[in-house]
This record gives sequence, C-alpha cells and structure tokens, in this order.
Amino acid sequence: MLLQLSHCARQVRRQCIAPGLLRKTHDQATQGSSQRTTSFGFRTVPEDSKESLVKGVFDNVASKYDLMNDASSLGVHRLWKDTFVSTLRPGRKGPMRCLDMAGGTGDIALRILDHAREQYADRETSVEIVDINAQMLGEGFKRFKKTMYHNTPQVSFHEANAQDLPPSQFKDNTYDLYTIAFGIRNCTSIPAVLKEAYRTLKPGATFACLEFSKVNNPLMSALYDQYSFSVVPLMGTILAGDRDSYQYLVESIRKFPGQPEFARMIRDAGFATGRDHDGGAWTDLWGGIASIHTGVKI
Repeated sequence: MLLQLSHCARQVRRQCIAPGLLRKTHDQATQGSSQRTTSFGFRTVPEDSKESLVKGVFDNVASKYDLMNDASSLGVHRLWKDTFVSTLRPGRKGPMRCLDMAGGTGDIALRILDHAREQYADRETSVEIVDINAQMLGEGFKRFKKTMYHNTPQVSFHEANAQDLPPSQFKDNTYDLYTIAFGIRNCTSIPAVLKEAYRTLKPGATFACLEFSKVNNPLMSALYDQYSFSVVPLMGTILAGDRDSYQYLVESIRKFPGQPEFARMIRDAGFATGRDHDGGAWTDLWGGIASIHTGVKI
C-alpha cells in the first residue's frame, strides 16, 4: 500500500541508469513529489498512505473501541447512537435492507435490528456490516454471537473499502438505508464514500451519518478542546497504553468539515437534504460535539 522512494534510492537509480533515460527518471520523480496529499490528524500525508495509517490505528484499538469512544465523548456516544437509530426508525415501513459502513463492532447494526424488532415486530430487516478492518469485524462478530441474530440472515459481515465497494457484491440501487457512524472522517476521500453510498442506495432511500462535528458555543468549544487535547491522549496512555491512536482521534475530529460544508458534500453527491441549519440538513447533539446528517437519494 505504501509507495515511498527515498532520496538515496533515487540517487542510486540515477547513477545506474542509462543517460538517455535520465529525463524519464526525472519526470517520474517530479510526478511522485507532486502526489496528492490528505490529512491524517494534523499531519499531511500522501493519499496512498492514509488507508494503512488508519488501519494501524484501528488494529491497535479494535478490542478497546468502545473505550476509545467513551474517552472522546465522556461516554455519551452510546446515547448518541441510540438517538441516531431511533431517529431513522428502521422497520417502520416494513422490512429493510441496510448497509452499515465502517460498522465493524456492530453496535449500530445491533441497534437497528433491536429497534425494528422491539418497535415494529420486524424480524426480517437485515444489516450488512462492512468495514475495511478485519479486527474490527472480528469484534462485531463476537458481539453478535451473544445475540439472537447470530447465524441468521439478518446480519452478515464483509471486509471492504467504503470508497470502492465491489459492484458485484454491493449492487446499484439495492439498499433502503445506508448508515455510517464515527467512520467517514477516517476515510481518505469523503466524496468517494458518498458516491458509493449514492450508487448502492435505492431511489428514495436514506443516507445517514453520525459523526463528531463542530461545537458552536465558544465557551463549550474551549472546554471541549481542553478536554480533548489534554485528557483524551492521557486516558489513551493509561487505559490502553496507546497515546498516539487517541491523539489521532482528537486531531481527526478537528480536521473533519463543519456541518454546512459536510451538508454541501452530501448534496454534491446527489442527495437531497434539508436547509443548512440545525434541525434541517443536520441535527446537532450536545451543542455540535456530534451531528446527525441525512440525505435522500433522488
């Protein structure tokens, strides 16, 4: 995955290569130096590198993922996920076929199935859980082994990249609901993820994203920043022996687009949204620490 060529290696190649090919070698080096970049927390990295860097983070935190979210949200991520799913009301209009992206640990999928069953006596709604990280999927599989949905057609696990889902497996115009919770900010290309969401959803179906966002109140924002940058990495060190992964978590939240910008990105992918305000294109939770964004495929 990582495509890196050191300055020293380039020099060796220049010394060994035929003079007539020096221009080509120079052009290749120039092209490599202008490669596209993206953010990994506060670092700028080549786009080709981000996927493996993020994979490294989640390899490290897979077994403590809920603890990671507890640290960054003071534990209220569980309430936010409850609100997220109850707002979508899965099962209300009958059985649904759902795609839960970056959903490795299964907590959103489990809430979807429980809501459909408990509120609407629906035992036919199904969720396909997709994650790029096998270890995260392993945590979700262990969670579901303790439930009534294990070994039923209602849940399945798939290792795939949200930016490039295999069309033979995830077909066009197939799903009634696409969810992604606390995952899209870790993807290299948000527009590519949104494009795939649009492709796989049926016309009239819903895209729904729960993600950390921008706090609107200046005082609350200052307090949250102080907590995030001082306490969260320290908790990562104490609770998980992994400061770097928790530091990345905090930084990635700050690099994610604000609510109006992300709403525009959703519309640019082809979805219809509400107006650009809280209660319209998005719903803020706890003053914007997290937000729920929805769009409808038209």
